[in-house]
Amino acid sequence: MTQKKYNISVEATLDVIGGKWKCVILCHLTHGKKRTCDLKNVMPAITQKMLTQQLRELENDGIVNRIIYNQVPPKVEYELTEYGASLKPILDSLCAWGETHIIKEYGDKSIMLEDNILNNL
Repeated sequence: MTQKKYNISVEATLDVIGGKWKCVILCHLTHGKKRTCDLKNVMPAITQKMLTQQLRELENDGIVNRIIYNQVPPKVEYELTEYGASLKPILDSLCAWGETHIIKEYGDKSIMLEDNILNNL
């Protein structure tokens, strides 16, 4: 495996959690185990293919555990690894900043529908 070279350490972080969906997936997983269908329900704009790809990349990077239950029909759940859970303070900071930004831009955070959906899972 070729070692990557980074100019600044934040590049390494973004290499693992960057992109449109990974932080969103991780924020949902900070609330506990989720099945693929649970994640799809709280992230309706993501395609099944993209969700699967992002979960696989997070699993390969040691951020997410994939738990397969030996039953019919098959059941698969995803959870943060201990290493993945170490991202929680970063994710919490990103969420807090986003909430502040939404209030600044729109005057109200009630447009945060995903949080309402997540709390109902």
